[in-house]
Amino acid sequence: MRFITWTGLALLGLMLILAPAPSHAQIAVGVSIRVAPPVLPVYVQPPCPEEGFIWTPGYWAWGPDGYYWVPGTWVRPPRVGVLWTPGYWGWGDGVYIWHAGYWGPHVGFYGGVNYGFGYGGSGYQGGRWQNGQFYYNRSANNVNVTNIHNVYNTTVINSTTINRVSYNGGNGGVQARPTPQQEAAAHQRHLQPVAVQREHLQAARSEPQLRASANHGRPPVAATAKPAAFHGREVMPAREAGGPYNPPANRGSRQPGSAAGGRPTTAVHPKELPSSERHAAPNTGNPKIDRKYEQQQSKLQQKQDQERQKLQQRQDKEHQQLAKRNGDEARKQQTEQRHQQQTQQLQERHAQQQQRLQERQRPESRPEPPRPHK
Repeated sequence: MRFITWTGLALLGLMLILAPAPSHAQIAVGVSIRVAPPVLPVYVQPPCPEEGFIWTPGYWAWGPDGYYWVPGTWVRPPRVGVLWTPGYWGWGDGVYIWHAGYWGPHVGFYGGVNYGFGYGGSGYQGGRWQNGQFYYNRSANNVNVTNIHNVYNTTVINSTTINRVSYNGGNGGVQARPTPQQEAAAHQRHLQPVAVQREHLQAARSEPQLRASANHGRPPVAATAKPAAFHGREVMPAREAGGPYNPPANRGSRQPGSAAGGRPTTAVHPKELPSSERHAAPNTGNPKIDRKYEQQQSKLQQKQDQERQKLQQRQDKEHQQLAKRNGDEARKQQTEQRHQQQTQQLQERHAQQQQRLQERQRPESRPEPPRPHK
């Protein structure tokens, strides 16, 4: 089984758009790695910046330099009535697979991972929507009641010892399975992460200090009051690592896909990626708009397939030239690493193109203006 790199990162990881949701198994589209992610660090939640923001917990993502921490942050949801289902790493087919997070009317399965602050492993106890406004559970969130009045207080009880393991299944992972209600939530209509969440992910990826290999599981920026705001007094460093972290030995010394080398099993060449995914029409109720979307979707898919073929041909040519020159192992490895980066960048660009197309066709997915406080 192959998995799209940086979809939803990721793309986040990346990610799901407003559409009839796939089954739980189909959501497992993302990065696949042979190295387990570090345990979750211990950190304090920054205060909610203003009414209407919802907490999205921090998590470990994978980049060219290994795992890096994406700080927890407060985010304004894309519309009234939706909640955040965090992404999670799950073990399957010999690799750790990233399941991207999404917005939806109910919180679905997120691997049983205890992210804290209302995300105890099942559901969300940090707040609820009521009469078009979001109410915060003060026992799970850091909320200043002087500025935010939509609050209540319900004790969140952890019936088991807090486990900071950050993945589901496999050796040492959380042994949780989705409930029927969580399976039903996976089939509901979902909204992709909003733009600021994608910017937050990219900003974290470019911060060397957030790499696990540099902070050893204790990121200096563990949580922020607002997305991509990694400086200032409202930045919360990790109090401690959730557990010992030992980076994979000799990471990068083997070819991509090697288990012992700790490199990802992500695609190195475009030919290793699955065919371009065709997304369903939005079913807006307007046949003309839906027909136009189908035409644009077909045109985009054809263009992306051509770009992938072109990149593959260029990479094949480089392989042939390298073989003629009898390149050494180091040069071959450098070429493969460059090809993997090219393939990843192409996939990210295609995901962004698809996302923009769907956003243009889905005006209902645009954020609603904030409602005045009554």
